Amino acid sequence: MSQGTKRLLLINPANTYRKGYLLRRESKQAPLGLGMVAALTPPDWQVKIWDENFREFRFREADLVGITAVTASVNRAYEIAAVYRGKGIPVILGGIHASYLPDEALQYVDSVVIGEAEGVWEQVIRDFESDNLKPCYQAPLCEMKHVPAARHDLFHPGYLFASIQTSRGCPMDCDFCSVPAFNGNKYRLRDVENVLDEIESVPHPMLYFVDDNIIGYNKKAEEHAVALFEGMIRRGLKKDWFAQASLNIAEKPEILKLAARSGCRMLLIGIEAENETALESTNKKLNLRMGVDSYKAAYRTLHKQGINVLGAFIYGMESDTVEAIRNRTNYILKSSVDVTQASVMTPLPGTKLYRRMKDEGRILCTDFPQDWQHFHFTDVVFQPGGMTPKELAEAVDEAYGRIASMGEIRRRFLRTWWNTKSLRSAVWAWNSNLNYRSIAKEKKVNYMYNDKQ
Repeated sequence: MSQGTKRLLLINPANTYRKGYLLRRESKQAPLGLGMVAALTPPDWQVKIWDENFREFRFREADLVGITAVTASVNRAYEIAAVYRGKGIPVILGGIHASYLPDEALQYVDSVVIGEAEGVWEQVIRDFESDNLKPCYQAPLCEMKHVPAARHDLFHPGYLFASIQTSRGCPMDCDFCSVPAFNGNKYRLRDVENVLDEIESVPHPMLYFVDDNIIGYNKKAEEHAVALFEGMIRRGLKKDWFAQASLNIAEKPEILKLAARSGCRMLLIGIEAENETALESTNKKLNLRMGVDSYKAAYRTLHKQGINVLGAFIYGMESDTVEAIRNRTNYILKSSVDVTQASVMTPLPGTKLYRRMKDEGRILCTDFPQDWQHFHFTDVVFQPGGMTPKELAEAVDEAYGRIASMGEIRRRFLRTWWNTKSLRSAVWAWNSNLNYRSIAKEKKVNYMYNDKQ
């Protein structure tokens, strides 16, 4: 290292209470935000990423440390920060949790980046170099032309998927979602050719588009998606990929056909619930507009193109009872959904749900920051509306036992193969179901905090 070179260490902490998606290599996702921060850092800096998705943290020399964290991993971030601060090395924390609770974060780190780092990272580096690091940097929503291709070369080589972002923002206003407040309500688009260049640069044969909705919510966004899919075909990129989309993608069969030709194998669709009362309680407007009766035809439309349906469902909605949870599980098992992501309702900071439950005194995990580790979508951290926390936890455990049984996973494999007419898609569904099985089998759903009522 040449004299005067500064060392930036970027750290991706992992929840040590529940490993979740880290239990299987197939479900691990690269810390894309850190890769973007690395790309924004001046070339005269030496940048490294330490990733607890693969290796438990151990001290490494640095001049400046940057950490990202979601709510479930933020306590681990604070633990790591303490190691560096104890040695006089400044620590910056960014990410969605610190952006919503900066006052909490500043008790454990030297500086907090609130929001999207692109708008302030250059200033952060300049301030550090002049020994004038500020406690808070409020980042504006950035223009997507300023979003760089991530430094994929710094990610651990063990990732099977390359993570790619093509857009930010969501105009939907779902009660449980923290994305609109963080990335804004306006759908912002990256230049398609820049995205294609980034895809072409990664060696991975499989991609995960991290967008909240790959086709967006208006004509311009749909044209952007079409240009992306056509560009992948034109360049002969030959990548298999999956992404998130809203239910209304089923209303656009021509776009789905292009997506399939470009390599789409699976789409995560936020179904959430099979009845309108539950959807109304979470303000799931799009599903309500289309109607729960449209689900079956939507699944069929995706299957016609050889695309798997990864259905995201929630247990613990305001109207849920033990019987309602069993009914939701029955629906999942009888439906043609290929892969099931079934989460416990979790009031994350920054959501309307969190604010309301906090005001009502219904959040049961309150020993912060330690208790943030339970905000992992597999513990009951709040007082449900239609049952006790224990009843909800036991009902979810029962549901997981049914959904994640090997017999059920084998049955779905054959059904997916039949519905999609694609062995490749069926194998994708098989592996994805094994990912969720590992999460379901990791630990019993925790409900011990109900004694705080």
